[in-house]
Amino acid sequence: MAWTDDRVEELKKLWAEGLSASQIAKKIGGVTRNAVIGKVHRLGLSGRAAPSRPSSRPARTPKPRVVTPVKAKAPVTRKVMEPAIEAPAPERLPNGEFATVLTLKDSMCKWPIGDPASGDFRFCGHRTKAGDAYCEAHAQIAYQPQQKRKRKVSDAQAALDALQATRRVNF
Repeated sequence: MAWTDDRVEELKKLWAEGLSASQIAKKIGGVTRNAVIGKVHRLGLSGRAAPSRPSSRPARTPKPRVVTPVKAKAPVTRKVMEPAIEAPAPERLPNGEFATVLTLKDSMCKWPIGDPASGDFRFCGHRTKAGDAYCEAHAQIAYQPQQKRKRKVSDAQAALDALQATRRVNF
């Protein structure tokens, strides 16, 4: 459908009367609501402000806020864990210095002591068992014992047997 001069004039008149784009499309015929909106935009017709409606209800007066005091939570007591074993003091090397990254050997404990960014950072240096990274004391700190399993193996096997009994095998 082409926009003829007559149709454009009709569009301008209906738009000025305040009809919606859908209503204009029905009156003109052969155009969609979106076509009317597009033509209005291209023609630069002014957007219409929605008619102001009188407020049907009076303005609300704000209710005063009731401030409830925040209840203080009971302090949480935490159990302080004692170290399982006292860590030994770092061992001095034969030259009187402590073990550093450059002086560490395979048989020396590699437990870091101090802040790596500071100049007095060192390693434990005590003797280790073959293949271990830490001495006995530091190994107890680094490696926690395996937690006991919550279920016994027999309970797990019983659960597997029950599951297998409910399955059907389709061939």
